[in-house]
Amino acid sequence: MERVMGTIESSVDKTVSKLEDQLKLWGTKLNDLAARVDAAAREGKIEARKRLDEMKEKVKVAQAKLDEAKAAGGDQWGKFKSGLESSWKEIESAFQKLTR
Repeated sequence: MERVMGTIESSVDKTVSKLEDQLKLWGTKLNDLAARVDAAAREGKIEARKRLDEMKEKVKVAQAKLDEAKAAGGDQWGKFKSGLESSWKEIESAFQKLTR
C-alpha cells in the first residue's frame, strides 16, 4: 500500500510541478504580451498625436482661408467659396477618421 501511495504522491507531485511550470510559462507570456500592448499603445499615441497635429494644421489653413475671404468682402465670396468648401470637407473627413 505504501508503495502505491508513494507512486500516487510522486505522480501528484509531478503533475503539480508540471502545472506550476505551465503557469510560470503563461505568466511570462502574459508579461511579454503586456509589454507588446504597452509598446503598441505608445505607437498608437504617437500616431494619434500625428493625426491631431495634422488636423490642427488643416484647421489653421481653413481659418486662414476664411479670414482671407472675410477680408476680401462679400462681393469676393465666390472666389473663396470653393476653397473653403474643400477645406471644410477635408476637416470633416479627418475628424470622422480621428474619432473612429
